[in-house]
Amino acid sequence: MTRISAFIAGLLFGMGLLLSGMANPTKVLGFLDLAGQWDPSLALVMAGAIGVALLPMAWARRHAVSLLGGAMQLPARRDIDRRLVGGSLIFGIGWGLAGVCPGPALVLLAGGFWQGWLFVAAMLAGMALFNGLEVLSKRRQA
Repeated sequence: MTRISAFIAGLLFGMGLLLSGMANPTKVLGFLDLAGQWDPSLALVMAGAIGVALLPMAWARRHAVSLLGGAMQLPARRDIDRRLVGGSLIFGIGWGLAGVCPGPALVLLAGGFWQGWLFVAAMLAGMALFNGLEVLSKRRQA
């Protein structure tokens, strides 16, 4: 049941990205173009997503078990450290250059667009690099 609900949630998310136009890198870059022809539609999509998420997140904070019986896994840390800021900067720079973040990249990938393949390959390479650096860091600390 968990895999089916994850599949349905991913399908709904992907459909939402397609319907809102957020899988289109040009639309996202239009939002980021504050000096040119700014497109505020991404801000409206984000506001709508936050509004939809408010009640489920409030429910999740009050429960230890999910609706499917799994352990509720909410972030425990709330501090802002160097790694969070650095990762946010790298994410933002990549998003600004490509107009794509991981969710829309998977939609583009599924649609067979070369940009999706390139982005996902770069994302996986970045994840592998991060994991490799983490292993090296832990070895040095030990």
